[in-house]
Formats: sequence, structure tokens, C-alpha cells
Amino acid sequence: MTQPTTFRRDGERPLLLDLLASALAAAERGWPVIPLHPGSKRPAGHAERVCPGTGRCTGGHRTPEERATTDPELIRSAWATRPYNVGIATGPAGLLVIDLDPVKADEPEGAPDGATSLQALCERAGQALPDTYRVRTARGEHLYFTAPTGARLKCSVDRLGPHIDTRAWGGYVVAPGSVTADGAYEVACDAPVAELPGWLAERLTEAHRPAPVPVRVHDGTRAARVALERECAVITAATDGGRNSTLHRSACKVARFVAWGDLPRDVAEQAIQGAGESTGLPSVECRTTIRSAMNWVIAHATPREAA
Repeated sequence: MTQPTTFRRDGERPLLLDLLASALAAAERGWPVIPLHPGSKRPAGHAERVCPGTGRCTGGHRTPEERATTDPELIRSAWATRPYNVGIATGPAGLLVIDLDPVKADEPEGAPDGATSLQALCERAGQALPDTYRVRTARGEHLYFTAPTGARLKCSVDRLGPHIDTRAWGGYVVAPGSVTADGAYEVACDAPVAELPGWLAERLTEAHRPAPVPVRVHDGTRAARVALERECAVITAATDGGRNSTLHRSACKVARFVAWGDLPRDVAEQAIQGAGESTGLPSVECRTTIRSAMNWVIAHATPREAA
């Protein structure tokens, strides 16, 4: 059972005993925990470059994931003197956590946040997510799922869509009861943790990336052609974690030239679609992202004279 968290009268920090209770509650679920600096999301303990090679690191430096534990005595000892926030090592816990983030301040108006991107992803796939354990974070939401048996999923950034990250092997999440400068982490839904749907697991499984396809544009003004070829090169060079967000940003940049009449929309969309698919993104996902970017920029583009 998740324990309620009591806050100090100033509302800024939970009591040490409440954080200890949060750590023990996670451990009771079989989720190994690590201490995070008080009021922070950073793991406590030493970095590899200053590892003393003693104690639990006698046989070599141990990462926070490797130091994570469900041992109640170790947990009580760690939280005995300082109000550490609580981190859950998702890989060892057998979890895949979907992290939904808000839109960044420098993004264009109308850009989708994590929740909107996830809803759009479900609609495109014709699938619905099952009810599961959810945590309201300081800036968004965490959706907890059990990882598929026999799979070793890694963390990802924007692979499922803009502002959708995942935490699995190699990562951790901040547990409910913790508080940072941005706000508190609280249980939003105490439902049992559901299994990760197979269609999502497939999207998160490493796949072979096709070789980039060279793009040649034979229509539009010279500046528009240069911009399109440059942005297609940016897209094909994108890493797995940032492919969709890169595709969206580049499509927005090219869309200005479409709005100004310098480049036919079908020419721009076809070239960007090919670049996106060359990174391994599904064609439907590319098409949806490109059209969303094009529609918004064309509707809101600043006239060239005022640009």
C-alpha cells in the first residue's frame, strides 16, 4: 500500500519519516530504490570518477541502478539522517514507466505536450491504454507498466512522440512522496500496475535503421530548396530517442516556405516523409507529425514582409 505523505507546515519538504515510508513502500512492491539528494532528482552518492573502491564498491564502482535495493535495513540506514527523495530503479524493478512532460517554453504555440502526443499515438494505433498505477509528477505524469518478460527495454526520449519519454533499464523515476523545487510527486491512481501493451512494446524494441535516402529537390525557390535539403539531412541524422521531435521541428522550419508560396506542399511533405522513414519511424507516424506541423505553421506563418 502506498503510504500517505505528511508535509511540514511550510509545505516545502516532506518529513524524513514519510520519505522513509515511501522508500519502504516501494521496496515492499519489489521495486529497488535509491536515495536522491534532498529536494532534488539527482542520485545521492559518489560519481565513478571519485569512487573510493570501498564498501559496496570494493569490487568496482557500482552505478545507482546497481546500488538500488529492497533491503529494509539498508533503506532504514540510508534514510536515517537525511530526508532523501526516493528513486525507483525501473530496470531492476521490472518496470517500464512512460513519462509525460509539458511543452517547453521555446516551442511554437500549439505544439503537443506528452499527454496530447500519447493520446494521438493511441488514436493512430486504434488502441487504448489499460488502467494502471499513475503518479502525478512536478511537471507531468508517470504511467507505470510491467516490462515484457524476456525483454530488456532501455530508456527512450521522444521515441513514442514529442514529450513522451520512457524509463526502463539504465534509468529511474522519482517515487511519490518526493518533493523537488518544481513541486511534489503524488499518487494519481493507485490501480494495480498493468502489463505494457504489446503494441507499445513493439514500438520500443530496437529495430534496424535503414540507410539514409539522399534527398534531391527540383521544385521551389533556391532558398526553399536549400532549407528543405538541409532539414532532411538533420532528420536522417537524428538518433533513436529524438527522431519524432526532430521531424516535427524540421517540418515546422520548412513549412514557412510552403506558407510563403516558395515550395509546393506535396514536394516538401514527400521529401520530409522519406527522410523520416529512413530513420525507422513508421510511415503513419511520420505523416501525422508532418501534417500537424505543416497545418499549424501555414495557418500562423508571419508574412514575409514582417519576418
